[in-house]
Amino acid sequence: MAGLVLASTLMTATTGWASTGQQTPVTGPPPGVAAWRTDTSTGRDLPDPARTTPREVGHFLADLTERQLADLVERHPLVLGNLDGAPAPLRYAANARALADARAGERKRAADRRLSGEERDRAAERAERYRGLLEQGRQILAFDPRGRGQVAEVFGDLGSARHVAVVVPGSDIDLGTFDRSGNPYGTPAGMARSLAKATDGRTAVIAWVGYTTPVGIGPDAATGRLAEAGAPRLKRFVEGLDATGLPRPSLFCHSYGSVVCGLAAPDLRMSDLVVLGSPGMRVADAASLGTSARVWAARSSGDWIGKVPHLRLFELGHGTDPTAPGFGARHVPAQRVSGHSDYFAPGTDALAVFASIAEGRAA
Repeated sequence: MAGLVLASTLMTATTGWASTGQQTPVTGPPPGVAAWRTDTSTGRDLPDPARTTPREVGHFLADLTERQLADLVERHPLVLGNLDGAPAPLRYAANARALADARAGERKRAADRRLSGEERDRAAERAERYRGLLEQGRQILAFDPRGRGQVAEVFGDLGSARHVAVVVPGSDIDLGTFDRSGNPYGTPAGMARSLAKATDGRTAVIAWVGYTTPVGIGPDAATGRLAEAGAPRLKRFVEGLDATGLPRPSLFCHSYGSVVCGLAAPDLRMSDLVVLGSPGMRVADAASLGTSARVWAARSSGDWIGKVPHLRLFELGHGTDPTAPGFGARHVPAQRVSGHSDYFAPGTDALAVFASIAEGRAA
């Protein structure tokens, strides 16, 4: 009976949000890996994205000539653009090529009269999304068109950054909702862009949508299934940053993203772990996260996530509220944050503290 009560409460805690079907998580290397594995143009086997460590990837690529690297960008843009351990400029170039190829394919589908009108409209919409990501000045660190689409973008200069921050978003985020004019600070691109502007100019911020997020309020949002699939992807991504010589990042994990970060925490080389609007991290307290990083937590009084019971029953629920005094996280003020999607809004007390954490100067 207690389980039924908890399930009912979790499903109805946010009135107006629709329950949806379960999502199929995207895992493993991106499309094109089969051709990559059989390519011997460099005179030796290319590093396997599924088995080679990011540090080994970096060592391998460092031995190649500029011509060899350019050839790999042309032949295997999707693989190279998502290859953790590869230098950022190389990934930018590969993802620009992959996005251009994907856009051309979707434009062709949009003009194909053999497809239904609905299919053509979806293709045209995706082509427009790809066009936006190809705009001059955008630094796309990862792009995977599978499923609902995944992407990572850098705001700032990773080459000269003294500090690095990674934004990990929560539910309802994918390629289509990565960056939008409506509710800008509720999108990963908007969060990262705002945080980068609030820092001293020597902090690079990465908006990372590298896992399949839940859609709406339903079983996916109430359990850790998608977080369990996403945590190894986050771990490898952070390992890739380390392999390229970047400083330990601070992670800013919003909503369900904090569940992903909580599961990945023992394996992440990071300076700070910041959770905001968190439903829980599937641990009883900060000490149980198994990390030496400083742990911070923020929640606005106007955030609807506060109405979700912070309980755990078998696989349902995410456990202790990270803002509870007994959890042991450092407090981030959020008195000027109006709701669940506004923690990174300019002028808020939370954003000011986030910036000091990202810059490495928060006490």
